[in-house]
Amino acid sequence: MIWVVVAGGLMLNLTPCVLPLIPINVAIIGAGARAGSRARGFALGGAYGLGIALVYGALGLVVVLGLSSAFGAINATAWFNAIIAALFVLLAAAMFDVIAIDFSKYQSRLGFQNGGGGHFLAALGMGAVSALLAGACVAPVVIWTILQAQDLYSQGNVFALLLPFGLGVGMALPWPFLGAGMSFLPKPGKWMVRVKQAFGLLILAFAAYYMHLAYTLAVPQTAQVEEGGVWTPSLEEGLQQAMEQKRPVIIDFWATWCKSCLAMDRTVLKDEEVLSRLENHVKIKFQAETLSESPVKEVVEYFQVMGLPTFIVLEPKG
Repeated sequence: MIWVVVAGGLMLNLTPCVLPLIPINVAIIGAGARAGSRARGFALGGAYGLGIALVYGALGLVVVLGLSSAFGAINATAWFNAIIAALFVLLAAAMFDVIAIDFSKYQSRLGFQNGGGGHFLAALGMGAVSALLAGACVAPVVIWTILQAQDLYSQGNVFALLLPFGLGVGMALPWPFLGAGMSFLPKPGKWMVRVKQAFGLLILAFAAYYMHLAYTLAVPQTAQVEEGGVWTPSLEEGLQQAMEQKRPVIIDFWATWCKSCLAMDRTVLKDEEVLSRLENHVKIKFQAETLSESPVKEVVEYFQVMGLPTFIVLEPKG
């Protein structure tokens, strides 16, 4: 997954929001012909690229770790996914020139042109600013990457935290070579119009996905759970019932912020074959909303739950 994201970041340099500005930004940071040597230009370009990677990496950490379950809970709501879908439609409209979205013009107001040329810290800052002021081409990919990182991290995949940074690394890869004066990127031309339109179609596909997700999440959860039989929210009562009746137990560890958990309720737990296999089980839905707080922390540690969703099956002894 990380290599796909890095490759995607690299390809973003060919989008019409980024490619035409590359020669301008190379000149602004004092790289290329103005650097004095290829080594210095390479270092300046590397500093610029590092600024991009650090901003996306930090943004991902803040959203996924800093906001933690709060963002996860919002991310699993129908209205949030509907807003993301609407935002992607808006960005797609910009790709088809229906509306104009261009934040790059604000870079000139932040004082980098005159005072930043040739200084490594200024090049680093310029890269950070360019990442924050990314155009309509880049924003959907950044948003999608952060959402994917949050979803994978909620399932216990800590490497998901590297996805936003990997996107930044992909965008940063050409910059040391561009700073050294090596011109290997294609020149802007009419072909970019087709690329822009193709990118618009891709963004619309993103919008359709999140709109479908919003519709799916809008279906009342309780109705879906009831179709799979009676689930008890009490771990203690469920285990006691299983011991008395000597029946097997299935425990579903879930949370409202876990998008995959809600998807499981509407897919796997509705499958007829799954329902028939679980017919004799005592079914428990344990809500692990706050993994770091008692009593949830002790329960997930006891059952060695690494992420959500997790299903634990216990068989009766004897």
